[in-house]
Amino acid sequence: MKLNFWILAVVVVVVACSKGKKTGSDFLAGEIVSELTLKELEEASGLVASQANPGYFWTINDSGNGADVFLVDQKMSIKLTCKLSGVTNRDWEDIAIGRDPETKKNYIYVAEIGDNRAEFLHKMIYRFEEPTLGDSAVLALQPDQIQKIVFRLPEGAKDTEAIMIDPLTHDIYIISKREMPVHVYSLAYPQSMTDTLVAQPVTTLPFTQATAANFSLDGMEVLVKNYDSIYYWKRDTTETVQQMLVQRPTVLNYIPEPQGESITWSLDGSGYYTLSEKVAGRKTNLLFYKRKETTN
Repeated sequence: MKLNFWILAVVVVVVACSKGKKTGSDFLAGEIVSELTLKELEEASGLVASQANPGYFWTINDSGNGADVFLVDQKMSIKLTCKLSGVTNRDWEDIAIGRDPETKKNYIYVAEIGDNRAEFLHKMIYRFEEPTLGDSAVLALQPDQIQKIVFRLPEGAKDTEAIMIDPLTHDIYIISKREMPVHVYSLAYPQSMTDTLVAQPVTTLPFTQATAANFSLDGMEVLVKNYDSIYYWKRDTTETVQQMLVQRPTVLNYIPEPQGESITWSLDGSGYYTLSEKVAGRKTNLLFYKRKETTN
């Protein structure tokens, strides 16, 4: 029975991938930027380009690790550790940066949304103001510096691993993992920090095992990845996110990783980065896929 299930799952994934335009022609093949060797980041499960610290990235570990958010450089060396006091890492899975139009500040959003056994009704997203690199290597964030968004999915408990924030509307999008097709939900701005929200269904995407997602800084392009592929959408200024995502995605260049659960655009939109969790016996690298230059 289990063998038949996995055979069916593989067939479904192959068919789903064939629905994308498998070109990747707008981006070059991935190049190794650096190797991840630090034990402190063995379960890296999220990546986003820092806006307050250009050239650096924010990353997190998933469940079973400390409630720490790390600022790393291109060599995957830790430059700043933000320790979230009063918070536990039940199952952190993704990280994003969003600008609050009211405060005019950028915030880091840490998504505690994983649920392998589908046993937790409520999910949390923690946010705090994005710090800048200073003299100290450790920043202890107190409870009053951390806000929390609590929400649930309309169907109940379900595993999710990917979030992204639309820079244009400031809505948060969450993508399920263990379904075929995966489901996309939204938390419309402004998100309450006191009430329990119900995420609203947006659309489905023609693949399974979604692990990470990211908007470009201008909000016009979206990347979503699973363990096998990277999917790409682009919209114009008249389209909503839903109208964009119902279109057939382009399948981009991707070098399969040991357990790839992270993706982010570069700040200038010149390409995208991926990062994997470490797997025993295999190298883990920060990879960059550069956008091809266009000629007029």
